[in-house]
Amino acid sequence: MAKVVITGGSGMLGRWVVKHFVEQGYEVLNVDSRRPDEELCPTLIADLEDLGETYGALAGADAVVHLAAIPAAHIRTPEVTFRNNVMSTYNVLEAASGLGIRKAVIASSESSYGIVFAVNPFSPQYVPIDEEHPQLPQDSYGLSKIVNEQTAEMFNRRTGIQVVSLRLGNVIPPEWYERFPAFIHKPQERERILWSYIDTRDAAEACRLAIEVDGLGAVALNLASDDSSMDIPSRELMTECYPGVTDFRKALEGHESLFSNEKAKRLLGWQPKHQWREEVKR
Repeated sequence: MAKVVITGGSGMLGRWVVKHFVEQGYEVLNVDSRRPDEELCPTLIADLEDLGETYGALAGADAVVHLAAIPAAHIRTPEVTFRNNVMSTYNVLEAASGLGIRKAVIASSESSYGIVFAVNPFSPQYVPIDEEHPQLPQDSYGLSKIVNEQTAEMFNRRTGIQVVSLRLGNVIPPEWYERFPAFIHKPQERERILWSYIDTRDAAEACRLAIEVDGLGAVALNLASDDSSMDIPSRELMTECYPGVTDFRKALEGHESLFSNEKAKRLLGWQPKHQWREEVKR
């Protein structure tokens, strides 16, 4: 691959993805609604809800990593969140397919499983949660991610474009590790995300690998660190916060993540390298 368009490259995760691709020798174009704090590559300001602008932004690219989105529920009204996330993703994949781009990565989310922003809280059916766990959102953000994954499948069926949907856990840049000591002994503060996290640098590498690996079709992959974000064993976390869960698909003997990343490791040859325990002095 020579040229990669990264949408949302001015954002918290996007800047790390841009940095990684630039360091790996790619020609990178950042497409966003605002300029980045640090110019690591050219930036194009574009409205991805406009299909014509999206075609213009992707022209000449070999691959696209689509991270631009309203990044959580409750930041904007539900209908704006849904419209923006769904239409921008549709337009990116429509333009990529129309331009003959053969590889795309889109940002999905652990929120698609429904637990994170649930109005009526519920427990996971089993842990660690893998990609086969039911997706049961109660909010427009989680629903938008499911629609986007199905949009990816549709374009793959129609045009053969490879689309990898990365179901990202709680994304953590290195400068945020200093916050961890404030909550690592407070299970209730992060129980809705099952105490998961993923370092921005590891997420960036997964984006690149998802572009470089062939033959994936349309596939959704969980991205999470190997360990939880807590200093309490994972079995104890489940007993305290989700006592009704009895289906454990993996022996929990330490601080293992409760989101399975095994499929991403297998298909991408990916391995998370950055853990908070190595970054924080407790």
